[in-house]
Amino acid sequence: MPLLLLLLLLAASPARAGDPYAFYDWEVSYVSAQPLGVKQKVIGINGQFPGPALNVTTNWNVVVNVRNALDEPLLLTWNGVQQRKTAWQDGVLGTNCAIPAGWNWTYTFQVKDQVGSFFYFPSTPLHRAAGGYGGITINNRDVIPIPFGFPDGDITLFIGDWYNRGHKELRRALDGGTLLGAPDGVLINGLGPYQYNESLVPPGIVYERINVEPGKTYRFRVHNVGVSTSLNFRIQNHNLLLVETEGSYTSQQNYTNLDIHVGQSYSFLVTMDQNASTDYYVVASARFVDAAVVDKLTGVAILHYSNSQGPASGPLPDPPNDQYDTGFSINQARSIRWNVTASGARPNPQGSFHYGDITVTDVYLLQSRPPEVIDGKLRSTLNEISYIAPSTPLVLAQLFNVPGVYKLDFPNHPMNRLPKVDTSIINGTYKGFMEIIFQNNATTVQSYHLDGYAFFVVGMDYGLWTENSRGTYNKWDGVARSTIQVFPGSWTAILVFLDNAGIWNLRVQNLDTWYLGQEVYINVVNPEDNSSTLPDNAIFCGALSSLQKEQSHRFMYSQASPVAQWRNTFSLLFLLASFTIWLQ
Repeated sequence: MPLLLLLLLLAASPARAGDPYAFYDWEVSYVSAQPLGVKQKVIGINGQFPGPALNVTTNWNVVVNVRNALDEPLLLTWNGVQQRKTAWQDGVLGTNCAIPAGWNWTYTFQVKDQVGSFFYFPSTPLHRAAGGYGGITINNRDVIPIPFGFPDGDITLFIGDWYNRGHKELRRALDGGTLLGAPDGVLINGLGPYQYNESLVPPGIVYERINVEPGKTYRFRVHNVGVSTSLNFRIQNHNLLLVETEGSYTSQQNYTNLDIHVGQSYSFLVTMDQNASTDYYVVASARFVDAAVVDKLTGVAILHYSNSQGPASGPLPDPPNDQYDTGFSINQARSIRWNVTASGARPNPQGSFHYGDITVTDVYLLQSRPPEVIDGKLRSTLNEISYIAPSTPLVLAQLFNVPGVYKLDFPNHPMNRLPKVDTSIINGTYKGFMEIIFQNNATTVQSYHLDGYAFFVVGMDYGLWTENSRGTYNKWDGVARSTIQVFPGSWTAILVFLDNAGIWNLRVQNLDTWYLGQEVYINVVNPEDNSSTLPDNAIFCGALSSLQKEQSHRFMYSQASPVAQWRNTFSLLFLLASFTIWLQ
């Protein structure tokens, strides 16, 4: 009986297994594709372009073994996943040495207290322009309800501008002082446009077809993974009910179309409520580009009802009226509000106080300008500083006290001096509240992303930001997210609570200006716990190269996840217990 009792107790106590693990084994390599009809090498994962999805539940542990089969060093970053207390896993050059060609490296992190729609991509120079991206879906636990009816299906769409030139050729252009120019097209899920117009789209282009059932409601998770172009997303004859962006449930509003800027992610509920006399167009078209190229920069997929009577027909659904009018887009952005009554994971601060009632600790006004020549090279700047990545990552340099790698002297406002190239970073205050104002004095829309956090979007307007601009801030339901757009000749203000210790990348998501130096890092040190646990498989480079003894080992694990392993164990225990009872 003691054995039987033990078995029954084990079978009744699955919670003892702790937070589940999800294991992934990826090989990143070049694969051949021709999304716009021109054969080229793209970056695939396990032969897939786009790459496989990470589909996990909040608080799960994620283990991703990456084999770099490219001919260049590689890093993957997890756009919007906050990496609570695990900056080592962030996958950007300030925190990690890149994985050398032919090596394995294993990311291990927990998707702590987050739900929503995110994506991963290669952060090494311009690799995202060749692919290597995929979706991250973090589901809620059953005990935390979602603020809308559970959808009948889940559909992920990657939209983005695309060049027929490879990422190496794009790098050479920027290194040679030449801007990239207009892209060659817009892809949806790595595929070119449906031939909606024979004069605009050549025959033979493979396009995306989305199969749906009439009467059902689907959750569309849409990510702009492109190089630098804002895109307007819409579905012919269907409303888009916005419900979530980058981990925050939004106030639910219907849109006929929505501008999605580079690096941003949105979730819509779309009900299949049409009569399906034909298929329907799904469109992602360029915004704020020259009218001569906008038709070329239009991605088109097909929404196919199971009872459809024929192909899509007629003109594409209308975009916003004026291609150059940022007013439509800025008002649309202001209309996106946080759902303050929804349950679920929320960014700090939460509970005892509200972000509109706090005292700001530090203020940074970050001004950008058009790319300019510095020391004979084309560069982009923030506050007249163009960031250059050191050979020793910042986090390693901090842990091993390597002198001269970086300086904690990034200015908190423009200095009106000659621009320079430097490795200067922001010294943040742990558990302080930082106000960051992005002032875009360039000529294109920019998107900014902060690793490690969700921030509150509190203000956005034309002209120059002043102290009086705070009077226009939304102090109640500004949406919390990790990527925000800043329009040319305009400003955007955010508030962020610095409770996640580490060194975190603040970057422009536009790949061209990011490559040219438009980024900075924020150093956040917990004075009560300044320890930093070096991963066992850490790769060393730069000044610490001598510490690297051998290749980083492949992480060994069973192909079955612990969730599956537990279910198998539970079944065996139950059968054994039943057999023991039968013997009694």
